[in-house]
Amino acid sequence: MAVSPDHAEMAARWASFDAAWYHARYTAVLDLMDVTPAQAFDFYHEHGAALRHAPNPFFDEEWYCTTYPDVAALVAQGIWRSGFDHYLNAGLHDHNPHWLFDEHAYRAAYPDMTQAGLEQAGYRNGYDHYLRTGDAEMRTGSCFFDPATYLALAPEGEGSTLTHPFADYLLRGATALPCRTLSPYFDAEWYARTYPDVQAEITQGLWQSALHHYLCNATPLAFDPGPLFSESFYCAVNPDVLEAVERGELRNGYAHFLRDGVHEQRKPCSMLDLAQYMRDPAIQADVAAGRARDGFGHYLTARPDLRPAAPPPVTEAQARALFRHMCAVRLPLLLATGIDFSASEPPALSVIIIAHDQFEMTMSTLASLRANYAGALQVIVVDSGSRDGVAHIEQHVKGIEVLRFAGNIGFVRGCNAGLARVAAPAVLFLNNDVDLQYGAIANALARLMADGATGAVGGRIIRTHGVLQEAGSIVWRDGSVQGYMRDAHPAVPEAGFVRAVDFCSGVFLMVRTDVAQALGGFDEAYAPAYFEETDLCLRIRAQGYRILYDPTVCLVHYECGTSDATSASRLIARNSALFTRRHGPELRRRPLRHDPLQARARHADAGRGHVLFIEDRLPLRYLGSGFTRSNDIITALAALGYRVTVYPIFRPIEDLATIRAAFPDQVEVIHDRELPDLSAFLQERRSCFDAIWIARTHNAARIASIFNEAASSIPTDRIVVDTEALATCRDVAYERLHGLDSPQPFAARLAAELAPLFLARRVVAVNGAEADLLREAGFDNVSVLGHAQVPRAMGPGWEARRDILFLGAVHDQQAPNLDSLAWFSAEVLPRLVAELGPDIRFGVCGHVNPRVDLGPLRQHPNVCMLGQVADTAPIYDRYRVFVAPTRFAAGIAYKLHEAAANGLPVVGSPLLCQQAGWQDGHEMLCADITDPAAFAAQVIRLYRDQTLWDTVRANALRRIATEQAPDAYQERIGEIMNSLFAPD
Repeated sequence: MAVSPDHAEMAARWASFDAAWYHARYTAVLDLMDVTPAQAFDFYHEHGAALRHAPNPFFDEEWYCTTYPDVAALVAQGIWRSGFDHYLNAGLHDHNPHWLFDEHAYRAAYPDMTQAGLEQAGYRNGYDHYLRTGDAEMRTGSCFFDPATYLALAPEGEGSTLTHPFADYLLRGATALPCRTLSPYFDAEWYARTYPDVQAEITQGLWQSALHHYLCNATPLAFDPGPLFSESFYCAVNPDVLEAVERGELRNGYAHFLRDGVHEQRKPCSMLDLAQYMRDPAIQADVAAGRARDGFGHYLTARPDLRPAAPPPVTEAQARALFRHMCAVRLPLLLATGIDFSASEPPALSVIIIAHDQFEMTMSTLASLRANYAGALQVIVVDSGSRDGVAHIEQHVKGIEVLRFAGNIGFVRGCNAGLARVAAPAVLFLNNDVDLQYGAIANALARLMADGATGAVGGRIIRTHGVLQEAGSIVWRDGSVQGYMRDAHPAVPEAGFVRAVDFCSGVFLMVRTDVAQALGGFDEAYAPAYFEETDLCLRIRAQGYRILYDPTVCLVHYECGTSDATSASRLIARNSALFTRRHGPELRRRPLRHDPLQARARHADAGRGHVLFIEDRLPLRYLGSGFTRSNDIITALAALGYRVTVYPIFRPIEDLATIRAAFPDQVEVIHDRELPDLSAFLQERRSCFDAIWIARTHNAARIASIFNEAASSIPTDRIVVDTEALATCRDVAYERLHGLDSPQPFAARLAAELAPLFLARRVVAVNGAEADLLREAGFDNVSVLGHAQVPRAMGPGWEARRDILFLGAVHDQQAPNLDSLAWFSAEVLPRLVAELGPDIRFGVCGHVNPRVDLGPLRQHPNVCMLGQVADTAPIYDRYRVFVAPTRFAAGIAYKLHEAAANGLPVVGSPLLCQQAGWQDGHEMLCADITDPAAFAAQVIRLYRDQTLWDTVRANALRRIATEQAPDAYQERIGEIMNSLFAPD
């Protein structure tokens, strides 16, 4: 973020008097007074400032004095010569210079906009950065100005040459495009039509543009910015806003809405329910990723109310016809370039493809196979009596083996013929009417070879028109079979996790070669086809192997077989009866066919039981605040052999890749439902869960009534409520810290918080102190479960490190971490700077909710905002001291254990020391959070004393290794679960 010398001119223009512009802007007055351009500067100082003339196009004197009446009063008293004089000398950091720039919003929108970074790069404030650098980088200083929109409105050819859109708009764009919309938040065309008197005033030159009028007129409550925001409606339904406007704290209702109301999801008008619109996780994700400023901006851009009706869905027959057409279109290209499977090294995989005619389709499948996997493959094409191009396919495909038969021998016999020629350790039976999706072959091969107990692997098969054919398959007791989740969307949570299944379709079935050959391949009693893969998978399982479904193995199956419907039905009926006779003993162990049992029947192995895990939101590790601990619990349950389904109270906004990477691949993550859907979910999954783990007491309160209604469908005698942290302890500490009166006695408040624990067979506390409180409250079923950590002491030593670190999540304005940061940066950090020097830096790392205002931190010259990082190890290795100035909290701070486990000694509050059961001066240094000087002294002591630093670091690492080993943690969770299943 360094200043380029090329931008020095802009720096001079915004902070100085522009004589040429001034003379052009106020020509009427200056000509009347016979003032020449050379005399403009003197005139401005003698008369122009008093007339509220602007000194340059980047500062609006009239607007500034109107917006800040206290400044206007000081100007009138002669304390400041003008608003511009005040801005340059006193208002740079907390006043806005123009109606189209917001200093606070600009800094908040860009994480790199810290005071330390601005000063280091030579900028005076955010406006200086914006005009010299940010404008050219297409940043924006106001939600009312979108640079991309402005450039699109520029005359043809000019947009691509403009390097500073905002500056250009102020210099000429406002008057050139007076009634054109520059951002979704202000509809200039609608405004001009709705208020024709304003348009007339713009034509007369009284206003630069419709936007200028809206932001600067003297009666702001009288005008709406567009058809989807109503001042009268908003102020009528939000009397608190109207009161603030009448007190002069807000310009109008829209100012409140853009600052706060949109984030609180208040309705902007009677016809738009913003809260309902924001329930869509895709919209939430867009806002979180910065693709939209907020939900209202997203709606204004998307305008779903104006979209045409969706076209009718493509039918399966249409999709198949299109596939056949595309195969024909591709064929000349494939014939011209050829497909090459030649390899010098031994193949990792052999692929068997049966083809009876269908040359175009077979070539398309071979091309998909080659594109999907670059490694060595043995490809065996069985020509089953073809009369088209398949009869000479080796002329177009190099490196394949072709087995030719005079007649159509069918899938079963063809596969067995190919199996006898297989040379690789794994064999893939692959249909010739498929399109393999990215990574399918490599993922299946890795899954098959990762564990010797895996005998075969199948994948997520998508039908021609975009719905699931199967996500693994089920065998019922009557011998019938069912593709799990058939006709569902391919991205449903139920199809998104690895599990052992009864069988996978022969469309794509990868098997260990030695296993397939030992069993003689497919049983030819099923020839020519149907039930052969079901039979083979059950025989593989009878040998002690698993059949795994892996959702990362994905392909589209076009189901363009050669059998007619009548003969197919006849074969299915015959082979179904054969299958039932052959596997009677095994079938008797399968469940009766019943739709509500699909979620249980989808698993071929019994496992240790199916656990439903309920949390506020999906517990992603970077969220902190207890979510990391929940993630550890889920991981441990899966490692213990439990099937786990994670259900969030609030629907997630993260993308599916982030969600899947956050959990073990055998965990089912419900990412498309939330609390209002829980009742229906429990009904759909009735009798499927063996235990329920509820994270956080307040979630037990949220779902108590739902569980009462669903009591016959859930394991009511196997429910864990994990308190995670007792909110009463945190709230009382907060009140004590701020000298507030408690609304109720501690015991009464705690009793109210613990009331929902009636649900629990087992209650879990995060530390011994809170466990004692639970026992004192009458609970005799309490277990203690803290954190799991792996010590990492390989980082650099004391000499190679510098500076001070805080790492933790901030979810809202009341978060203990935000309080810690505010107190430390305001009270402690200045003392550290005075003692350790002006170059000392305070690094702040971790997830921050976009709605949380970190403005004071960003403006501190010694604070480095590091943001959320994927790998925290390099961060921990860079800093010398970790600070945890927590002044109120409950449970145990995960950040304390994580920092210690990463070899970074901690200075923290006595509260954290007590929660962790650590000793001051041994595993950490404790510091008084009511005495900033004392806290600073402890930080300085640890920062400068290498011997103390080494001692504290080593002691904390030993404590972590002793008390928080993952194996012991998993064992404690196992004991909690065993207590649920133990007889009373």
